[in-house]
Amino acid sequence: MAKIIDGKLISQNFRSDLKKKVEALNKKSVNVGLSVVLVGEDDASKIYVKNKIRACEEVGIKSYAYYLPQNISNEEIISLIEEQNSDKNVSGILVQLPLPKHLNEQLILSKIDAKKDVDGLSAENIGNLTLGKDALFACTPSGIIELIKSTGIEIAGKHAVVVGRSNIVGKPMALLLLKENATVTICHSKTQDLKHITEQADILVAAVGKANFITGDMIKKGAVVIDVGMNRINGKLYGDVEFGSANAVASFITPVPGGVGPMTITMLLHNTLKAVSKDR
Repeated sequence: MAKIIDGKLISQNFRSDLKKKVEALNKKSVNVGLSVVLVGEDDASKIYVKNKIRACEEVGIKSYAYYLPQNISNEEIISLIEEQNSDKNVSGILVQLPLPKHLNEQLILSKIDAKKDVDGLSAENIGNLTLGKDALFACTPSGIIELIKSTGIEIAGKHAVVVGRSNIVGKPMALLLLKENATVTICHSKTQDLKHITEQADILVAAVGKANFITGDMIKKGAVVIDVGMNRINGKLYGDVEFGSANAVASFITPVPGGVGPMTITMLLHNTLKAVSKDR
């Protein structure tokens, strides 16, 4: 039986440390603030924004929420972002995705100052990660690195397999694992004989968005298994990993929910704090 990587507990400990750092900055009259921009009426996005604002309050980060109408133009959103870029009280800017289809997502995100890009998804931040430079790194992959480190297992020298190649998780995950000196393989929908590759992984990160896609027979005995999946079926949440069979062979495993999710928002807070020093 695998040991459970408790994302909630690790997140709480991380946030306690962040709260102390924010309090120390406030005493020096340094503001730590996050602007969150939400366009339209998507229910899931509203919940995500609400959770992010609540997390900010928990650690003492000021939050500025902008709820914009569904039919807003690219130019109007960009104008708001440019205002936030120049606001000294705002250290981080986040545009909640997905945006309505009539908007140019890449154009809008490119207008966020890279020093305030707390999602870590701008071309400049991804480029700096690729070059091995310091940057604001993508939140979910950054949180996963912390979860892996919490096991006490050293990442350096291990074979890490990432299943999924999205810009939000898969690609930056592979780059962060390389930064930690792992040997990294990326798998995706065109990968042939996926099982042959996954069963070689010392660290397996599943980020494909398909419920129970990774089963126990695809996992190396003693592997660390990180499940990024959040698949809702008939009101119930499932990961990308079939937990029962994976739990029998892995050494450590993240549950869904309560694994990767809590750390994603925590790393958003971390990036918002980190951005203060970049902006000064």
